[in-house]
Amino acid sequence: MTCDTTANLNGKVIVVTGGSSGMGFAAAKNLASHGARVIIASRNETKLKAAQHHIIEATGNYNVEYKTVDLGSLKSVRNLASELNAEDQINVLINNAGAVGLPDRLTPDHLNLNMQVNYFGTFLLTFLLLPKLKASAPSRILNGVGAAMYFGEINFDHWNDVGRYDIVKALGSSELAINLFNEELDRKLKYDGVTANAYDPFVVRDTDILQNLSGIVKKISKLFINVVGQSREDAGHEIAYLASAPELEGVSGNLYKFCRKFKNHWLVNDRHLTKRLWEESKKAVKITKYEDWEHHDSK
Repeated sequence: MTCDTTANLNGKVIVVTGGSSGMGFAAAKNLASHGARVIIASRNETKLKAAQHHIIEATGNYNVEYKTVDLGSLKSVRNLASELNAEDQINVLINNAGAVGLPDRLTPDHLNLNMQVNYFGTFLLTFLLLPKLKASAPSRILNGVGAAMYFGEINFDHWNDVGRYDIVKALGSSELAINLFNEELDRKLKYDGVTANAYDPFVVRDTDILQNLSGIVKKISKLFINVVGQSREDAGHEIAYLASAPELEGVSGNLYKFCRKFKNHWLVNDRHLTKRLWEESKKAVKITKYEDWEHHDSK
């Protein structure tokens, strides 16, 4: 493995969404082994409890906590943000959670399920935690993306449509949104001591990413991943490195692949698009006047 860190993370608080399994779990375990207080979050409490127990047993670090969240529910995301904002500090937010092959339907929040789980939920959680991240500076945000973003599009008139996109384009559009969101984060946080970087783990074995697929598509996808994919431990090392390496302090606005800076999507240079994405996302997740720290900061 070319990327690892010997950073001492004692006193640091790190949040990992999707931390109960796969590469999120591997990253959380790695970070806990370096002394961080690690908070893992996902939907399944049974898996979370098992992951917490395993991390504590493997690392000897008892400062590992779990919290449940359903990214398909804005109320659930707001509840998680409220709990996390009660922490004294948050030094790293790792937005790792995501899903493939979700049903093509609207959520109770009237958002497309795929877009909400893979993008809107992450946007809302990050937005609500930004004041805490700023107060904890220097701090870091990491956003997981994938190559499917090159098959996606950002169409604000149709991004919550049902029956418009196939599995690949639906996933790609949500990942493209995450990547452009990361770019806008970098611009907005330039002078706040908070960095924002995206990472593409390529494909990773031993995860739950295919659980919503079925039939021949699932079999072919699994075969492909098993042949060319990296282990969840290696992907976890990469995430942990980006979250903690001293040499990356203050480094922001990049896309990383295999721990190296990677050429990013051409649309990250469209300032008008990334700015509009931010504003349309705030509307979609119904940011209130009370929650809108941008409004407060401008007064």
